[in-house]
Amino acid sequence: MQPLRKRGRWERWWTEISILFRIQFAIVRDSWAWVILMATLYPLTTLLFMRFYTVNPTDEMVVQIIAGNLVFGIIVMGMNGLGQEIALQKHQDHFTFYASLPISKNNFVLANMLRGLMNTLPSFLILGSLGQWMYGVQLHYSPGLPVVVILSLTSVVGIGILLGFWSPTFQFTNMLCQALMMIISFLSPVMVSIDQLPVPLQWISYVLPTTYAADAMRSILTVGWSKGVMLDCAVMLVFSMISLIVVNRLVSWRVNK
Repeated sequence: MQPLRKRGRWERWWTEISILFRIQFAIVRDSWAWVILMATLYPLTTLLFMRFYTVNPTDEMVVQIIAGNLVFGIIVMGMNGLGQEIALQKHQDHFTFYASLPISKNNFVLANMLRGLMNTLPSFLILGSLGQWMYGVQLHYSPGLPVVVILSLTSVVGIGILLGFWSPTFQFTNMLCQALMMIISFLSPVMVSIDQLPVPLQWISYVLPTTYAADAMRSILTVGWSKGVMLDCAVMLVFSMISLIVVNRLVSWRVNK
């Protein structure tokens, strides 16, 4: 009897995830050109700017620039874009539909994380290829790279989903997401190494998932899978789990009128 119950729970979970994923896939499919443009434009502009104004960069600096822009693409779509999209759905009462369905909030969050992966994957591939070509370097592609990419995404997307669910007004969430995107991208060790930042910003960086995402991305693209990358991935996994718990327990489907 117990195995049948477990199988029933598994089948229900899979049904919910597959339906919610198809909804998110349909949204991405209908706006794929805009998704690719937005996911690539900001980090590509930064990549070009740093290419033109960086004189004789070392190989370490080149990898740091490329890895930072890969994480920047995740921030743009995973935190900024998704946070605004969920906030818009919330204030247009789309969540009333989801709240009427027998689905768990965790499954909704997981489906949006998968959507974040679809949004950022084109940016990752385009920027990785262009970065190698522009700087004339050969990056190290390790089998552990997909793990780093997925955990980088889920740890950052969790912030966007939380902001979208919490959103008091869409306009406020829009401004907050834009401000956080700039602060996290340029005042944390994403584009630069942590020792280049003032001490107060270094301490703040330790509580940001992008710090560990950028460090793992730099390491995996230079030396491959290592203990340092494993530690960064473990921290990003903790950030991802915390996001799921906070969204499920503290945030409501409905807008407080």
